[in-house]
Amino acid sequence: MSPGAPLARRALICGSLAFDTIMVFGDRFANHILPDKIHILNVSFLVPQMRREFGGCAGNIAYNLKLLGDAGVPMATVGRDFAPYREWLVQSGVPTDHVRVIDSELTAQAFITTDLDDNQITAFHPGAMQHAHANRVSDALDVAIGIVAPDGRDGMIEHAAQFAAAGIPFIFDPGQGLPMFGAEELKRFISQARWVALNDYEWQLVQQKTGWDVSAISARVEALIVTRGAAGSTIYTGAEELTIPAAPARAVVDPTGCGDAYRAGLLHGLLHGLDWLETGRIASLLGAIKIESRGTQNHRFTREEFAARLASGGS
Repeated sequence: MSPGAPLARRALICGSLAFDTIMVFGDRFANHILPDKIHILNVSFLVPQMRREFGGCAGNIAYNLKLLGDAGVPMATVGRDFAPYREWLVQSGVPTDHVRVIDSELTAQAFITTDLDDNQITAFHPGAMQHAHANRVSDALDVAIGIVAPDGRDGMIEHAAQFAAAGIPFIFDPGQGLPMFGAEELKRFISQARWVALNDYEWQLVQQKTGWDVSAISARVEALIVTRGAAGSTIYTGAEELTIPAAPARAVVDPTGCGDAYRAGLLHGLLHGLDWLETGRIASLLGAIKIESRGTQNHRFTREEFAARLASGGS
């Protein structure tokens, strides 16, 4: 925790910690997958380039919050192979007090193969993430705010209920975990949360599943935040609709983890009592800085550099 982030400003980040193994295939999948033979698909891709990154929503959000000078505390379950990731988090100044090791499992892992057209084939092993419900929100002290990010299904349900029972305001951020939940479960999450954050695709899916539109959700939460990639984001709060433009990126290298960086910006603004326009600008700039680096936790900046870039309009 940085000197400028007292305990009362700690954010508890309930979500996944995962290894991302990323492989690059130097051709196009389309040249090796015969459409009329999909039913007997048996292919092998030579991947001369491979790298392993530290990822998972909880780790990504906490890393970005640390760069901003705040204390983001990941609450996650990991496997017996977690040691290198723990070392990285400690080195980065991210607390690991509430990272629980499940010795019988491996840490959640994504295996991503990308071709020359940026198409991806991904296999995801949830591993220890499936035990997320073993952690309890009440185990973390001095928490001012929380977020329920993609994690094990039971963990997301229980952590949202525990935040609500403890009176700790939290962001509901279902992300890629959204398909695991039906209409009634989503309505319960939204009714328990103080804020809801979705990308534009997730927003369409939530509306389809729940039948709730902007006004219905705005009546239940203080703000609904919808990110739209290069088109920026929209923050609906009360009767107000704020359009937040995307901050200009100096280079577009890798969009993976931009959503998590944006959510760290939201938590920062909420921790410091900033208005939604300023909070959205900070979140947008964090996303732009992330997209300029490969991987989800390889970007760096000082708070002075961030403030200067924010003041200049993000460029």
